[in-house]
Order: sequence, then C-alpha cells, then structure tokens
Amino acid sequence: MAVGARERAALLALARDSVERALVGGPAPHLVPLLASFTDPRAAFVTIRQAQTGGLRGCRGECPARHTLPECVRRAAVSAAFDDPRFPPVTLTELPALRFEISALTTPEPIRSDDVVVGTHGLLLSSGGSRGLLLPQVPIEQGWDRETFLDGLCHKAGVPAGSWRRPEATLTAFEAEVWAEP
Repeated sequence: MAVGARERAALLALARDSVERALVGGPAPHLVPLLASFTDPRAAFVTIRQAQTGGLRGCRGECPARHTLPECVRRAAVSAAFDDPRFPPVTLTELPALRFEISALTTPEPIRSDDVVVGTHGLLLSSGGSRGLLLPQVPIEQGWDRETFLDGLCHKAGVPAGSWRRPEATLTAFEAEVWAEP
C-alpha cells in the first residue's frame, strides 16, 4: 500500500515527536486520526541524518513486520536516536539540526544474486545464524555496484565477503518507499 503525501508528513512528525518526547521523559505520542487507517503490519526503518551535511546519525527499524507502520515508525525513531551502537544517543540540543527519513518496506521475497538491482532492492542476508540488512538507498549513496553491495551486506551481517555465494546463505529482497523531512 503506497503512503500518501499527508500520511508521509504525519509519519515524519510522529518520528520527530517520538524522539523529542523520549528526550524529555514524556509519554509516547498518540497517533493522529489520519494514521488510524494503517492497521496491517509493515516493516520500516527510520534514518536520522545531520541536516547540514547529510551525515548519518542513526538508523534502526524492523524487518520482518511486527507492528503497524505508525507504531513501527514510533519505535524505530526512538531506537535510531538512542540505540544505534555506532553513535552516542541524540541530545535535545542537537535535535533541531537533525533530519528524519522513513523507509517503508515491502515484504521480503527470495532473490538470486544475479537478479539484484542496485537502487531498487534492499537486501537481507541470513547465513549461519548471522543476519544483515541494507536498505535500497545504501548502495546508491556509497556508489556500489551489485557485487560490492552484496559484499557490503556480508560485512553488515558480520560474515566474510562472498558469503552470499554459499549454498547455506539465504538472500531476500524488498523494495522501499523512502521519504524525508525537507
């Protein structure tokens, strides 16, 4: 289900408000009526970037889907702000200088490595109990070709480059609707 412009704006506001309330110790925000129509589970990621440089400040989400899109966004925003192990927690003073981006995912489907399309597919690799996920925009931002994308996915999963070629490795693909604050 495509997300309309009004719902996109409401979800971005929800992401920002969720982080701001967590920073001041307030309760989670209530969902606006506009978002009540989202009743099916849908996986999503929230990416937080520095507004001026575009530098990554946090990214977290869930896949597979376990919550409605608004609930997933609310949880992922707080997790991106406080639980991304690559960064210190977001502070209230830096919040105005941050930009929120949402990636709403389709259901992952098995894919052959030869069928991966850079910029279209996000990927999930499972291999020997390790998992790694990269959103479709990552290889574009990094300037990767398909094989570099697959090896980057291995790195994310904590397995050796080329592990995507192993018979026991499972590769699934998804697409994403991506939108961000201006």
